[in-house]
Amino acid sequence: MSNRLAYESSPYLLQHAENPVNWYPWGEEAFAAARATDRPIFLSIGYSTCHWCHVMEHESFEDPAIAQVLNEHFVAVKVDREERPDVDRVYMTFVQATTGSGGWPMSVWLTPALKPIVGGTYFPPTSRWGRPGFVEILQQIGDLWRSDRERLVASADAVTERLRDAVSPSSNGATPEAAVVAGREALHDATDAFRSAYDVRYAGFGDAPKFPRPSELLFLLREHARTGEGAPREMVLDTLRAMALGGMRDHVGGGFHRYSVDARWRVPHFEKMLYDQAQLVLAFLEASQASGDGFYAAVAEDTLAYVQRDLTAVEGGFFSAEDADSLPPETAGQPDARKMEGAFYLWSEEEINTLLEPDEAAIVRAAYGIESSGNVPEDPHGEFGAKNILYIAMSAEDVAARERRPPSEVADVLRRIRPRLFAARAKRPRPHLDDKVLTAWNGLMIAAFARAARVLEPERTGDGSQERPSYAAVAERAARFILTRLWDESRQVLQRRYRDGSAAIDGYCEDYAYTIWGLLELFQATGAAEWLNWAQRLQARQDTLFWDASNGGWFGTTGDDPSVLLRLKEDYDGAEPAPSSVAVMNLMALAHLTGNADALQKVELTLARAGEVMTRAARAVPFMMANLSAYHADIRQVVLVGPRDRDDMRLLFRTVTSFYQPFTVVVPVTPEEQPRLAELLPFIAPMTMRDGRATAYVCRNFTCDRPTTDPDQLRHALGRAPL
Repeated sequence: MSNRLAYESSPYLLQHAENPVNWYPWGEEAFAAARATDRPIFLSIGYSTCHWCHVMEHESFEDPAIAQVLNEHFVAVKVDREERPDVDRVYMTFVQATTGSGGWPMSVWLTPALKPIVGGTYFPPTSRWGRPGFVEILQQIGDLWRSDRERLVASADAVTERLRDAVSPSSNGATPEAAVVAGREALHDATDAFRSAYDVRYAGFGDAPKFPRPSELLFLLREHARTGEGAPREMVLDTLRAMALGGMRDHVGGGFHRYSVDARWRVPHFEKMLYDQAQLVLAFLEASQASGDGFYAAVAEDTLAYVQRDLTAVEGGFFSAEDADSLPPETAGQPDARKMEGAFYLWSEEEINTLLEPDEAAIVRAAYGIESSGNVPEDPHGEFGAKNILYIAMSAEDVAARERRPPSEVADVLRRIRPRLFAARAKRPRPHLDDKVLTAWNGLMIAAFARAARVLEPERTGDGSQERPSYAAVAERAARFILTRLWDESRQVLQRRYRDGSAAIDGYCEDYAYTIWGLLELFQATGAAEWLNWAQRLQARQDTLFWDASNGGWFGTTGDDPSVLLRLKEDYDGAEPAPSSVAVMNLMALAHLTGNADALQKVELTLARAGEVMTRAARAVPFMMANLSAYHADIRQVVLVGPRDRDDMRLLFRTVTSFYQPFTVVVPVTPEEQPRLAELLPFIAPMTMRDGRATAYVCRNFTCDRPTTDPDQLRHALGRAPL
């Protein structure tokens, strides 16, 4: 029998709709039930592709006996953290403050007034692995609620007030004029901090587990561009290469898994998140420019191909994620079959030998490190057995030497067998697809496709048609989807989530900031005034809804929902960058496009507010550090005037993208768009083509060098060191 979650749209909530637990979604119905029955709330927060969420569901929430305890003594509430990051962050703040760690599934017991009593993450059904059992905790809290309720309520009230005080500092009275932005020495110290944490043996930062944090890499690349120092760039290039060659990358289908559980990038946690694909594409594209090595561009393209094939909706939006777990093909169809971590991606030696010719199989075994007993060095839960995770164990040249074959032949075999491996794998049970469209993550992916449209020159066949799809067209289609499906024009509000034909949940600051980022990248790729205009409008709404005029930065929420106890301002640049960090980057670009003094004031006030954490814990705020790098480098504008599809315009574009220029805003001006664009950017109004040829203007603070139609002269102008 279904519970109330059957009427929800969230894939995560729907996964629990058949549980014997009498689940409620977050909302007044649940809160009223807690008040009416005088019971505490058990709040469970997770997301649909969360491995340990699945484990806890199977062990506890599907167990009728445990469900009976929950139903008798608690009001059970489920929250999808991806749909409701505001609720998640409030209680994650509590769990981290009281336990020292956090994660998902998150389990928190609340008073009927929604104040936290006690919390944690995953709990086994009974005590084991040094963790208290879920049943025991339910019984203890239930007993305390009946016997010592006043103490529990007083404790919850007190801890809520302490959290509120901690996250709501009084105004420091700073004014934009008095804002003091950290100096260049903070950037030097931050680079040293990353250098100290760098793993010189395996690349990346720190020890296992290793997470991809592209914000770190973007900061280091900017410091390389700003200072000319080689060490920051080399840390980035080695880290990205290690990720791309290791098991964290899907070498058959493209894209990246969530993180590596070991220090060597060999064993991934197999879920695939849209936000990882987007940010890693950006990092690989910048690495390709900074290094001139086509390897990084090829990885970016391979990742984009995965997103287009497997994470793109018919209407143009991007889906959220693919699960880590799936049914092992050998157990598919069995009544007691259970999904297992990575089952879709693992290979046995026997499968390879059966699928390929003997000479091909020998090359594949050597190249991808396939062993008869399995190649997984760390398997704490015994899920992988004699299976293999594909990783680049040997280069094509080394395989050629071992197999005594020409390197070109080995490379050709590896190219030819990939579609065959892909076709064979496609017959297996697929992991669950989280098919909700989240505005924020779509903004990141739009930024990635739009940047690819600028950085990667389309290859053309002899008849002039493009061999690869237009990345700009993919980005524009997704932006159009957000505009038509997730923007409420009447209320001037972005919606957070779209699924099954309907949009819901008023957007958070990240939805605005990430979408603006995507639109600014799309404008720089296409020169379409529509996208710049919408970026400006969204920025104005973001400022109205979330800007903190007293202390700088942007709150994550509007503060209008009384069920969300704390109005938080996210600073940490983690798996996703903080909204304030992205907003500062956006406003710097807008300030150097429009000359808006208010935008620059917001930038400086926010950078000044972040000064203490940037000097004390720079590794926590790498995206904001990247903004500080851009602030001290200064930003220039490169205006390219000419028809978009003409060869001379493409040549100028190619000249611009041949440099790594993170401190440059590109303004394409086409004849058909110039009148509309000049209304938004008056400084481009007098710019014209010279002698009927595409023309480049290199400007700083809206003062431009002499225009040129010569790519070599443009190259010389762009080669000057940033200020």
